[in-house]
Amino acid sequence: MKALRTHAVGGPETLVLDDLPDPVAGPGQVVVQVKACSINFPDTLMIRDLYQFKPQRPYSPGGELAGVIASVGEGVTGFAVGDRVIGMVGNGGLAEQVVVEQGRLFPLPEGVDFDTGASLLMTYGTTIHGFKDRGHIKAGDTVLVLGAAGGVGLSAVELAKAFGARVVAAVSSEEKAAVAREAGADEVVIYGRPPFDKVQSKELAEAFKAACGPNGANIVYDIVGGDYSEPAVRAIAWEGRFLVVGFPAGIARLPLNLTLLKSCDVCGVFWGAFTAREPAKFKAQVAELFDLLAAGKISPRISARFPLARGAEAIAQLENRQALGKVVVTMD
Repeated sequence: MKALRTHAVGGPETLVLDDLPDPVAGPGQVVVQVKACSINFPDTLMIRDLYQFKPQRPYSPGGELAGVIASVGEGVTGFAVGDRVIGMVGNGGLAEQVVVEQGRLFPLPEGVDFDTGASLLMTYGTTIHGFKDRGHIKAGDTVLVLGAAGGVGLSAVELAKAFGARVVAAVSSEEKAAVAREAGADEVVIYGRPPFDKVQSKELAEAFKAACGPNGANIVYDIVGGDYSEPAVRAIAWEGRFLVVGFPAGIARLPLNLTLLKSCDVCGVFWGAFTAREPAKFKAQVAELFDLLAAGKISPRISARFPLARGAEAIAQLENRQALGKVVVTMD
């Protein structure tokens, strides 16, 4: 089989397409013939050794996939050869075949294509956990989403609307603003590129406040961090929830006096650890996502597809913040 692998620390250009023996399933494992693997921001960090998990090299990036079960190991129940599945693997997805623990697999619902299935778990899973378990979202809330045109951002726009919230989408261009509006955003704020001086930071805070309304944002969904975070906190509602999801723009330095003045909470959203610590709740939330998908309330937007041989380009596109939605690598 072929696999796109990292052999040394570096960017997407360092990845190598290798020929490897087909993998063999051990006890409790299955081998999945991968049909599609979506790219997520952790993939850009892992190959540079900037993520909290550092797999032993050489390995394939790609943590979220869809495919067909090619073989099953001893003790596997509930799955059989030929089943269409989606799964989380942490890494290894940019390969024609991959071994997956049976507990990390879900049946792919009928009528859902592989590209869509590979684009569901990490983005929408992160967001449903963030909104429900950390943000305690309710109908009528105002939700400010930073980085609203990427895969996670669009999942936040769609899920917030599905849960009855009003959504303010913050993006960096008119093109991204149009995508956020298509996903259901009620208001859009277009921000500039950092670094921001004090005047620019205050202007962005005022723009957020104007869009969120006089009561502010009940939930801030911060996917970008950096200089964008403080203006967002300044626009938060009394007893609002500031959800820390990611920081491609850098780790923010928040003035903690604002949390006192707003009586707000700053909450981390570490979905990967949540799935391992609370597998039953994780599976229940995936089932809810399937229901929302079937009802047409969510629909992953796939902006680009690449073959495995060009998988490095897929990672580079996400790393350069050019993606409008999800980027998927296909194996056929």
